[in-house]
Amino acid sequence: MLNGIDVSSHQSSTYDTDGLSFVFIKATEGRSFTNPKLIDQTKHGRDAGLVVGFYHFLWPGNLTAQAEYFVAQAPDKPGDLLAVDWETTGAGTYASNAEKDSFLKKVKELRPDNRVVLYCNRNFWLTIDTTSYAGDGLWIADYVTAGEPRITAKWRFHQYTDTPLDQNVGDFASMAALKEWAGGA
Repeated sequence: MLNGIDVSSHQSSTYDTDGLSFVFIKATEGRSFTNPKLIDQTKHGRDAGLVVGFYHFLWPGNLTAQAEYFVAQAPDKPGDLLAVDWETTGAGTYASNAEKDSFLKKVKELRPDNRVVLYCNRNFWLTIDTTSYAGDGLWIADYVTAGEPRITAKWRFHQYTDTPLDQNVGDFASMAALKEWAGGA
């Protein structure tokens, strides 16, 4: 297992990278929000030699516009990871299964050389999801022992706590294996 974190505009641009192999950075939300710390947080992760991923917080509707906005804002580098964050919005809504699937496929179409993964919590995966479509891999949030999410589906990343920040593990034997997978889209 490899250690990683995910950050957004709520975290520092100079987050601690000790012991980490990867970082997911919030890039966008909906069709208008871009993380104001995106460039600095990306540079910090790259300078530390981490595999860098970017995520988009998905809202219902306007899927093509959201996908185009996300890929226009997220840095475009081979080996970077792209993710959709599928959960309940601040308005209490969430994208449907068809919208989630459509978004993942559109991002993959727009960025065929990058791995595209689905982030969701255990409840969404077990009770909301009906398609089991996660693009190139599943990033599951379940706040239990690292690497032991309570699902039977194959997963690539596991967010196991949000204290003191979102901490994750990646199901890879080594940094080389993660880089090979990330670069083999």
